[in-house]
This record gives sequence, structure tokens and C-alpha cells, in this order.
Amino acid sequence: MTTGSSGDMRCVIVVPCLNEEKHIEPLIDKLGRALDELDAKIVVADGGSTDRTREIVSHIAERDPRVLLLDNPKRLQSAAINLAIETFGDDHEYFIRIDAHGDYPDDYCQTLVQEAGATGADSVVVAMRTMGFSAFQKATAVAQNSKLGNGGSKHREGAKGHWAEHGHHALMRVAAFRAVGGYDESFSHNEDAELDYRLNKAGYRIWLTDKTAMTYFPRASIPTLFRQYLGYGRGRARNILKHRSMPSLRQMLPLAVVPIFIGAFLAVLNWIAVIPVGLWAVACIAYGFWIALGHKNPYGPLAAVSAMVMHFAWSMGFWMEVLSFRNRRVAS
Repeated sequence: MTTGSSGDMRCVIVVPCLNEEKHIEPLIDKLGRALDELDAKIVVADGGSTDRTREIVSHIAERDPRVLLLDNPKRLQSAAINLAIETFGDDHEYFIRIDAHGDYPDDYCQTLVQEAGATGADSVVVAMRTMGFSAFQKATAVAQNSKLGNGGSKHREGAKGHWAEHGHHALMRVAAFRAVGGYDESFSHNEDAELDYRLNKAGYRIWLTDKTAMTYFPRASIPTLFRQYLGYGRGRARNILKHRSMPSLRQMLPLAVVPIFIGAFLAVLNWIAVIPVGLWAVACIAYGFWIALGHKNPYGPLAAVSAMVMHFAWSMGFWMEVLSFRNRRVAS
């Protein structure tokens, strides 16, 4: 179900952001080539920044009318994209979603449009490479770039270009996005996977490209990483409950972490109860040392800690959402 042709080059580049004064100006500068080559505009959808983000974008917009600042009162990224496409999507074949806290090749947007034209895809998604600066960020990046942290996800590891069910959102046809109703704004996390589910159901095609990728900078502390993955777990559960779908095997494995952790307290009755959680911890630590020795990466052992935080938080978030859903059903 495709529309348009490879010659339709007009696109709107949407940047949801909140308090990104350190990153927003370099990011817009990097996207500058796309403004000329794709007949594009950049819409910075700001969720109420309290730093200098809005001031910086406003000054850039005064110099270049193709850069626009849009208020996003709902604050969520999903709401930012929906509002930007509702406001500026007319007369544009594509929109490109850019994360303010990431890095991109200079020809990122151009390559996405070329891939859409060459494949006829309704959505072009990309691999996401993770890179850190502090010791904890670097360790978390190692975890997220490995099967220990990503479970073998194709858009985390990178793969040859192929038709996919999901990937990190990059480019989408405006018509396809509008046809399925855009992002579900009840999702604070996992809104991309939820939309991809509806795109697939409606017969639209998603292409995971190997021609370009984005670089993501992970959370820099255990509390912020925990909160992030708690939200991811809740978002995944909400997705499964909404569409009555089954989690994949790579998602089912970390789901068990919180139950086996709780089960370990039964060790006061029988020591065998501690074995499952012990095996999980040993497996993570062993994998971390394998990364350190096999790949000569000194951050391997610390990556095991990051992975355990991600597993536990994701599992906790998932079960919290399931239990709250059951409680809502009982109350109604």
C-alpha cells in the first residue's frame, strides 16, 4: 500500500525535544543540508523546555524560516509527532523523526528518502548504535549493543537491509501515518512498536535499511537507566494487552526476572528457590567477563551490571502494567 514515487522529495523533519540546549543547535546545523536537497522544513516540537532550548531554536528560526518552533503541551514524543504532522504534514510526502539526544550521519535524511524511493517502503527504519562517554555510559552501551542487552534485536545489532516488522523509527509516508491514526498518545514508551503493529496489520511495508544508522547516547546513571527501562517494560505490556499479541521469546526471557527474584525469598523455606535468580546473575556476569576477555573490552563486567538493571526494570515495568490493567478491569 504505497503512494507517491521516488521523485516525491518533499519532507518535514520533526525533532521532539525537552531541555536540549546542549544538542539542539549542532543537530539543526547537521540537518542543514537536508533543507536544501529535500525541499524540507525542520519542526522542533518542544515539550516545555526550561533551559535555553526554545531561545536557541527561535534565534535559528529568525535566520532561516524553514526552521519552526512548535509548542507540544502534551510533552510526550508521540504527541509531538502527531501535532507536527497535523500542522505541517500537508503537501509533504514523508516525515523524518529525529531524536534530539542522538547523532546522525550528514546524509542521514537524504539516504532515508533514497531508500524509500528505491524500495517503495511506507516506513524506513534504521539500526540504532549506542555510544557512551562516562564509564557507566560506555558499559551500558556495551550491554545495549550485545545480545545480553538487546536480545538479538535486528535494529539494535544491525543487519542487511530487509523487510521488517519493527525498527527504530526514521522515515514514514505521511499518508500511511495518517491512515492508521498516527501514534497512540496513551503510550509514553514503546509507541513506535505499537504503531508498527498497526502499520503491518493495515498492509503497509516497513524496510530496515543498512545504508545508514543513528547513534544513541544511553542514560548516564543507574537510577535514570532503571526509570527508562521501567517505562519500556510498561510500554511493551500495554502494547501486548492492547493488541492481544504474544511476546517474543527474547522478551519472555527477561519477563521472568522479577518473578524469580521474588521467588528467591522462598529460600527461607527451601534453598532451591534461590537457584533461578542465582543462575540469571551468574549468566549475566559470565557474559560480561566473556565480553571483557573475548572482545578485549574492559567494560564487559560493568556491562553485566547495566544489563541486570535493564532486565530487572523492564520485567518490573511489564508486571506493574499487567497488574494495573487487571485492577482497572476489576474496578470497572
